[in-house]
Amino acid sequence: MNIYFKEFTLSTKKRRELLDVTRIVEQVVCESKVVNGICTVYTPHTTMSIVVNEPEGGLLEDFLNKVSSDFPDDGRWLHNKIDSNASAHLASMYLGNARTFIVRDGKLLLGTWQSILAVELDGPRTRKLYVQVMGE
Repeated sequence: MNIYFKEFTLSTKKRRELLDVTRIVEQVVCESKVVNGICTVYTPHTTMSIVVNEPEGGLLEDFLNKVSSDFPDDGRWLHNKIDSNASAHLASMYLGNARTFIVRDGKLLLGTWQSILAVELDGPRTRKLYVQVMGE
């Protein structure tokens, strides 16, 4: 079994935003030379998430609006007594900070409209993104 790992630095510019990292992940899969296996995309932050969906502008705006309404910054969160980012932590807990994908015939297996999106929930910040590909 082959294991290939790569780390990336992402810079975000807004409090909440989405970054399409699909091409980055596809490049790592290509570099890995893995024909059949799995690819894990992970961020080691408690206020960032990884999701999969269509990168259509209206949908992405709807998504960020939904996150903001479900996890408002001015909510009566207990964590805000020591820090002002409870909403970001809570949203990340719901969304998750990793996704695993199938690699088949040397390519990332994604649906027609699927993209891999990094979700900044407490920006702007500098973030890490880890991509690991395992297989034969």
